[in-house]
Amino acid sequence: MGYGSLPVRPSRVLMTADAVGGVWDYALELARGFARLGIATDLAVMGPAPDEGRTAAAARIPTLTLHHQPFKLEWMAEPEEDLHKAGDWLLALEKRLSPDVVHVNGFAAASLPFRAPVLCVGHSCVLSWWRAVHREDAPPDWLGYAGRVADGLRLADMVAAPTQAMLDALRWHYGPLPRARVIPNGRDPQHYRPLPKRPIILAAGRVWDKAKNIAMLDTVAGRLPWSVFVAGSTDGPDGQPKPLQHARALGQLPADQLARWFGRAAVFAHPARYEPFGLAPLEAGLSGCALVLGDIPTLRELWDGAALFVDPDNRTALARALTTLADNPARVKALGAAARKRAHEFTAVRMVRGTLDAYAELLSKAALKAAASAVP
Repeated sequence: MGYGSLPVRPSRVLMTADAVGGVWDYALELARGFARLGIATDLAVMGPAPDEGRTAAAARIPTLTLHHQPFKLEWMAEPEEDLHKAGDWLLALEKRLSPDVVHVNGFAAASLPFRAPVLCVGHSCVLSWWRAVHREDAPPDWLGYAGRVADGLRLADMVAAPTQAMLDALRWHYGPLPRARVIPNGRDPQHYRPLPKRPIILAAGRVWDKAKNIAMLDTVAGRLPWSVFVAGSTDGPDGQPKPLQHARALGQLPADQLARWFGRAAVFAHPARYEPFGLAPLEAGLSGCALVLGDIPTLRELWDGAALFVDPDNRTALARALTTLADNPARVKALGAAARKRAHEFTAVRMVRGTLDAYAELLSKAALKAAASAVP
C-alpha cells in the first residue's frame, strides 16, 4: 500500500510532542513517513528530554529536526508559567521555520495564534482518564486544565483522535467538535513478526499506571499455568519502585528487544481500564500474539472479533481467560492469526495518509481564505 496521489501536501510541518509516552512513537512514525515524501518535520519536544535511545532513533530520520525545552506539560502540577513560556517558544519557532502546518499533539498549544493552520490531535486527556480509572468525574483541581483543553479544541482548525471512542470522549467532556475526524494510529509491520511461539504471557506498560491495569494481571499471575512477563517501568511517578509480586519484570526494553518478546509470546494481556488507542496491543497483534484485552469501548472498536475481552475490574474473569487459553493451543493459534490479520489494517502508511489528507484539507481551506481576502 502506497500513499497514492496527494494533490496538496506541506513541505514543512511543525509538530509538538513529549518523550513521556506513546506520543513520541507516534510522532516518529509520522516523521518517517513524511521523510519518504520529502516533507520536513520540526519536532518541538517539551517536558523531560528524550533519552539516548530516543534521540538516536530521531537522528536516523533524515528530514527530522529535534527542538527541546524542559517546560512542564499541560497535565502537570502548576504548569501555567511554563505553558506561557512554551507558547512564546512555539510561536518563535513558527516564525523562524515558516511551516505550512502546525500539528499539536496535545491541547493547550492549539489555542496559540499561529499563522499556519493547526491540527490538534487528542491522544488522551485527564478528564476521560479519570472517569475510566476512578469511575467518577475529575475533582475541581482540574478545572483549569479542562478550560485549557476546551480552548485548544475550540480554536484548532481541525481536531483528530485515534479512535471514534476517544473523539466521543472529547465531545462528552469538552463540548461539540464541528471540525473533527478519526485518524487511526499505525505501526510499520516490517518491525513486528511472529517468531517461534513460547508458552508465555506478555504485558507491556507502566506498572504503576492504573489505566494499564497491570497490577490486576500481577495479582493473578501466580496461579496461571504460564509465566507472565511485564515490559515497562516499575518506577512510580514519585520515583519510588512499584515492584511486581508474581509476574516477572523485564524493565524498560529497547524497541528491538521488545519486538522480539512480542514475537515469542503466545499471549499478550492488556486488561486496560483506559486506552485511547493502544500501540502495545497493535505491536503484539502484528507479532501474532493472541490478545486478551480490557472490555472498553476503544479496544472493542479496534479488536472486536480478533481478541478475547475481559472486564477490567474482574480478576477472576482475567485468570479464567488466560488459563483457558493456556489449555487450548489451537485457540491461541487462531486468535493470534486473527489479531495479526486485524493489525495489518492499522499500518503506518494508513496513518501517514490519513494525516496528510487532514493537512490537505487545512491547506486548501487556508488557500481559499487567503484568495478571498485578496479580492478587492
